[in-house]
Amino acid sequence: MDKYLGRTIKNDLINSYGVTVIPAKSKLNTEHLELIRKQKINTFDIIFMDEAELAPSYQQTVHNLVDTSKDLFESYRISRKIPLADIRKDVVPAIQEISRNPDIFALFSAVQGKDDYTYQHNIGVGVLSTLIGRWMGMNEADLSVLSMAATLHDVGKLKIPNEILNKPGKLTEEEFNLVKKHTIFGYEMLKETTGANSRITLAALQHHERNDGRGYPLGLKEDQIDSYSKIIAVADIFHAMSSKRPYHEPVPFHVIVDQMRRGSFGALDPHVVSVFLENIVKRTVGREVLLTDGRIGEIVYLNPHNIETPLIRVDDEYIDLSKRPEINIQEITI
Repeated sequence: MDKYLGRTIKNDLINSYGVTVIPAKSKLNTEHLELIRKQKINTFDIIFMDEAELAPSYQQTVHNLVDTSKDLFESYRISRKIPLADIRKDVVPAIQEISRNPDIFALFSAVQGKDDYTYQHNIGVGVLSTLIGRWMGMNEADLSVLSMAATLHDVGKLKIPNEILNKPGKLTEEEFNLVKKHTIFGYEMLKETTGANSRITLAALQHHERNDGRGYPLGLKEDQIDSYSKIIAVADIFHAMSSKRPYHEPVPFHVIVDQMRRGSFGALDPHVVSVFLENIVKRTVGREVLLTDGRIGEIVYLNPHNIETPLIRVDDEYIDLSKRPEINIQEITI
């Protein structure tokens, strides 16, 4: 039954007396599932709306939010002021609402950077950071600050020329050093902004710091790094790697998970990484996946010893990825 949690029903659910128990187009929550059990409604009779029916409005919501964010950020080039109040009013509540979508893979697809990467990235990292914060049990007040901090984490890039940010080839050493300064630029910009919480300014400065001291700009370690910055670092990397960039295509799902686990992007906070990846992977049961050998299957069981190598059903065949290292999950399909 739990696999139906968060899915949207197409028609009214009616009990044996002809009474509508749950109206059409409802997203099933735990109370709904309990009603279905108590009313003895046959789950085989339930028709769900598929992602093709649900995605357009959701994608459009994200698209509109990216446009709003772009307009607000671009206003800085004229006014030289970060429109903090407008971002807090028009962007942060929408980010928090989007992050409540129970289908996280539709969410990942919606916020995945494709065309206008810089501004999609701001929204994507805002949504993913909020999602992680909620999984970590943050209250709404703290989540609001985290959402704002994540949305503004790259604000310093407004001072980096677009031709460098969007360069398709490898950056020169001089160009890379300039890009790295966006952390300092963002910190300075936010320090001058009335109403900017200190944790918001720290996130702009610290989101490229790493637990082992090999990050930038200050080479901070573990407890020297603010906890919000650690969350945003994980969201930043996941969104960047899963998005189409001027210099790379989206990285396969299994590669991102593996590299984040192994610290290929630097020493990320292990607790944040664990919360993020485990919450993602445990929601893959029942999902359709594209495998690296080109076949499409369904995840039917998670390996308790390594949840990243589940049991996959492809037609009448069952494939245990823990015993088939040559096959991996290319992507979770929606």
